[in-house]
Amino acid sequence: MKTKVYFNNSCSICRAEINAYKKHCDDNIEWVDISSSKDSETQTGVAVDDLYRRMHVIENGKLISGSKSFFIIWKNIPKYKFLYKIFKNPIIFPFFNAFYEVAALFLYLKSKINR
Repeated sequence: MKTKVYFNNSCSICRAEINAYKKHCDDNIEWVDISSSKDSETQTGVAVDDLYRRMHVIENGKLISGSKSFFIIWKNIPKYKFLYKIFKNPIIFPFFNAFYEVAALFLYLKSKINR
């Protein structure tokens, strides 16, 4: 089963980051743009506003949201596996998670204005 990453392609920062990942991954990840996919809400069971609020990944039938979704991406792309090892550290993760939540809120509010 393919890992699916649900991201907001209408956000320039999100798009740039995902495009960087796409250059280095194989077909084991399916990238789903929530801003153009009508099925994202049904596939994830997540409301549209919540889809825009955080990145979501479905791996092996399990939904992972927020900062932990990066772990799935990073561990599946050899070039980024070192990030997985660093940020999964229980001492570093709370800081990474806090930074992600602030950045994600800012990007969500920015995208809400533009929708």
